[in-house]
Amino acid sequence: KEKKMLEYLTLIFKSIFVENMIFATFLGMCSYLAVSKKVSTAIGLGAAVVFVQTLTVPMNWLLNEYILKEGALRWLGEEYANYDLSFLTYILFIATVATMVQLVEIIVEKFSPSLYNSLGIFLPLIAVNCAILGGSLFMQSRAEVIHSFGLSVAYGVSSGLGWAIAILALAAIREKIRYSHVPAPLRGLGITFITTGLMAIGFMSFGGMLTGGSSKKEEPKKETSIQQEVKTDNLANNTKDLSNDISK
Repeated sequence: KEKKMLEYLTLIFKSIFVENMIFATFLGMCSYLAVSKKVSTAIGLGAAVVFVQTLTVPMNWLLNEYILKEGALRWLGEEYANYDLSFLTYILFIATVATMVQLVEIIVEKFSPSLYNSLGIFLPLIAVNCAILGGSLFMQSRAEVIHSFGLSVAYGVSSGLGWAIAILALAAIREKIRYSHVPAPLRGLGITFITTGLMAIGFMSFGGMLTGGSSKKEEPKKETSIQQEVKTDNLANNTKDLSNDISK
């Protein structure tokens, strides 16, 4: 049970800090730069991304496990065991993402029209946000780590949360920079790119928290009693020969 809990915590920590969608892979940069001018707008878009990631990654995990990968259709019968529908990965993953984004757009427009207006075109553009599709593709490529539905849910939540933290942090910094003296050539996207690079370097330091020595240590080989006796006899013979040479 402790090992399982540690597996979940490690995956969540890595997804948020070590393998952050923005700072490690630079996915979803377009909306990250465009909607990070105000904290309120960044919170709204970040929450939408978390919601979409939380739904799409587990759904795409189910699609991959029971439909797409080789042998996934075995549950229909042994005659389908050799079918491989992995060539449909991108089509089905994008269809799932687009469906969830449409659902988010309907909910936001219904319950928060002001947020819907402030997000503008970037809310429907979540459907083509590479961070959303990247989360599902990373999940698929890391099948050895994300090998259960629960882990896929944890990865969806944490990867979306990492993206939301990144855009929220940048929005807070950009609001402060507005009142700072920035050289004219660096105003706007210039200082924003520099800030993003420095934040990425800072997030890289979290990687050291998960590194450590190998738990497996080589145990010294134990000599058998026969080997010890052979060594003792050889030592005695060498000593005898050496004493004979000295006496001569």
